[in-house]
Amino acid sequence: MSLKKLFDLTGHTALITGSTRGLGLSYAEGLAEAGATIIVNGTRDDGVAHAVEALSAKGHRAFGKAFDVGNEASIVAAFEAFDREGHEIDILINNAGVQFRKPMVELAVEDWSRVLDVNLTGSFLVAREAAKRMIARKRGGKIVNIASLTSAAGRATVAPYTAAKGAITAITRTMAVEWAPHGIQSNAIGPGYILTEMNEALSENKEFDAWVRASNPSGRWGKPEELVGAAIFLSSPASDYINGQTLYVDGGWLAQL
Repeated sequence: MSLKKLFDLTGHTALITGSTRGLGLSYAEGLAEAGATIIVNGTRDDGVAHAVEALSAKGHRAFGKAFDVGNEASIVAAFEAFDREGHEIDILINNAGVQFRKPMVELAVEDWSRVLDVNLTGSFLVAREAAKRMIARKRGGKIVNIASLTSAAGRATVAPYTAAKGAITAITRTMAVEWAPHGIQSNAIGPGYILTEMNEALSENKEFDAWVRASNPSGRWGKPEELVGAAIFLSSPASDYINGQTLYVDGGWLAQL
């Protein structure tokens, strides 16, 4: 297979959850550049419409669907709509997520549950619905879950996020084992500290910014576009024999003691 074909996503349809802005939109733009048709997702119709318009203005083929990944009924209804509309999703990037920072001794169970509902249970539910259809079509597919540095290392005040992202790596392995016989590869990306809107307050905190730069061998924050290559790779034929893995894109942060 030629190098171009290894990374060519022409003819494929990718659903990227939480893709109206930030890393999700970067993934959407990258996969679109590689030839995929994109289905944008967010919780608000106006945000979805704006992202679809932006992608379409660049000449990409894009559609959108607003649904809440923290709500099973909303997810199921969205996939039923995809079926009616003829969207055959064969690439899924489970990107949608929320963060909540508070010491564990002050953490309310409803805040714990909300983070797990969106980041973990939501990823499972969306993957379940996507995989059902991939299996039925018998053409395989790609599932890319978004993990985190906290999948492998703890940090204070983000217990529910850490629990969810740690579990993401585990469920990714289970997806690989169950769905590999159907030609589906399930892998994860573990981003390091990336300059996104979610991390804007952290990057503007001089003490935290200095810690990130000092603790990373690369000496800097990552950029959203530096995750796009990993997303394309794990969504493309280039990764057809890679399954159940987590690819950390962290500037070397986890490599050092």
